[in-house]
Amino acid sequence: MKRFTDLAQIPADFGPTVVTIGNFDGVHIGHQKVLSTLVNTARVHRLSSVAVSFDPHPARVHGPAGVHIEIMGQDGRQQILADLGVDYYLLLHYNLAFAAQTPEEFVKRTFVDALKAKFVVIGDDVRFGTKNSGDLNTMKELGHKYGFEVLVVEDLLAHDDRRCSSTSIRQLLAEGRVRDAAAILGRNHYMSGEVVHGAARGRELGFPTANMDVDSVGLVPGDGVYAGWLIDETGTRHPVAVSVGTNPTFEGITTRQVEAHVIGRPDEKVEDFNLYGQHVTLEFVDYLRGMVAYIGVEALIEQMHADVEKAKTILGIS
Repeated sequence: MKRFTDLAQIPADFGPTVVTIGNFDGVHIGHQKVLSTLVNTARVHRLSSVAVSFDPHPARVHGPAGVHIEIMGQDGRQQILADLGVDYYLLLHYNLAFAAQTPEEFVKRTFVDALKAKFVVIGDDVRFGTKNSGDLNTMKELGHKYGFEVLVVEDLLAHDDRRCSSTSIRQLLAEGRVRDAAAILGRNHYMSGEVVHGAARGRELGFPTANMDVDSVGLVPGDGVYAGWLIDETGTRHPVAVSVGTNPTFEGITTRQVEAHVIGRPDEKVEDFNLYGQHVTLEFVDYLRGMVAYIGVEALIEQMHADVEKAKTILGIS
């Protein structure tokens, strides 16, 4: 998949194409349905498929600073789009000037003049142009005016009739419901980043942990303990019990931390198992329990043993 970051990068003879538009945060099963329609339509008509997106996310530009946290980073979503067979990714810089375009100005400049779209694939809830004033009917009217066909993909619903959307996924993750979020994502939710040194409390308790850097990419789920997998730089998947929160048993910790204890880690051969400095992926499979302040480390250690055993059962390991 080739990426453009500006309309000026697109060759004058580019196209014709099949186009879709979206933020694709999480690239959940609803997005996947739209993208599959995009790719299949392009193949049938022997055209190029193009996914148009924006960076930063519009919510970061229009909303309060620091409020919007994306489910996954750009690298992750672009890899999934490439795996789904999308030919081109147009990632446009989003700012207030860009947002001021009328729906017709945006469509003509991007879809018509630059991409020479013959088909536009969209969900029925599409919004575009200044103040989100453009909708499905607007797109159909512009398609009639400029000569492209609009293909509409209906919304998908999750098992609980929840709409498959990035907003739903964020809410589920905030509640710790990572298994329900995975049903909408079509895969386990994950974050990625560097393993850094922590306070070594886990090692002192007999449960050494891989601590994720605070700059790791991906939405951190709600406080609690989870079963999951850690994928290291070699691609090896390690079963883990993951703690997310401020460790209420110990005083003085105010920053939320993500710490993964590798189950079955060979403690007697630490030199043969060093994750520090590695860029790893941490998948969240299921929620085990909430965070509790224990009285004394003995009670905490007993609970951690129970967490590991429960995680092993969930992950299907002995």
